[in-house]
Amino acid sequence: MAITNFIPEIWSASLLSNLRDNLVYGSAPIINRNYEGEIARAGDTVHITSFVDPAVRSYTKYGTITWDQLTDSDQTLVVDQADYFAFTVDDIDKRQALPGFIEETTRGASYNLASETDGFLSALIADGVAGSNALGAVSADVSNAYDLLVEFRTVLARSNTPSQGRWVVVPPEVYAILLKDDRFIRADAAGTTEGLRNGFVGRAAGFDIFESNTVPEDDGAYTVLAGHSIATTFAQQIASTEAVRRESTFGDGVKGLHLYGAEVIRPANLASATVTVADES
Repeated sequence: MAITNFIPEIWSASLLSNLRDNLVYGSAPIINRNYEGEIARAGDTVHITSFVDPAVRSYTKYGTITWDQLTDSDQTLVVDQADYFAFTVDDIDKRQALPGFIEETTRGASYNLASETDGFLSALIADGVAGSNALGAVSADVSNAYDLLVEFRTVLARSNTPSQGRWVVVPPEVYAILLKDDRFIRADAAGTTEGLRNGFVGRAAGFDIFESNTVPEDDGAYTVLAGHSIATTFAQQIASTEAVRRESTFGDGVKGLHLYGAEVIRPANLASATVTVADES
């Protein structure tokens, strides 16, 4: 083993930490990890059971009551996504390079894994929005971008989505419009003076606002999503990281495998709009 500082257990934990730092749709405010548990291999399945609420009926003194048969439904979270990275370090490069370049390359791999995962999650959440919560097409400009947040608020309030922890993820183009609206940029309107954190850029209309480059986009139309973490559950694991001596060359190889899966379990607690940015010229 030529890479003497490589400790699989430590590198695996570090890689997962970096991955979570880079996720937007996969971060705690957007999704939950209630069923993550231990993931051993691609294809693991978590069964999520929910019960139908009993009906509430009027009661008359000495009257007969009706008993409901408690029923349940089963949803499944399948860990069926697998991404990997693998790179070779030639002995000559290793001797000539500055210390730490292998670790830096692995951090770069972590960022790329995060981008793939966020793209998967954003598409899955977009597909999972309840039909009645999709606002349709919106042409956004400085005059109405903030109004979209208010419409999202109404939709989620109607579906009994908890008020604490609501979020909206916007692309840079929509965030740029919001920055021109005084209702968003003033600290007393935004409700916070926090800086950028995991894509977090501010708070407005009762939402934590996040900026992401992985907002679903089709020919200039962005699927802007809003919701609460109770709506989507996510599970992931860095299954393995290995350093091996390459047999066909003078060098070492480093590889890692990322397993993950997600499921929208409460579609009524999500909302969406297809947003195009109006030309202000």
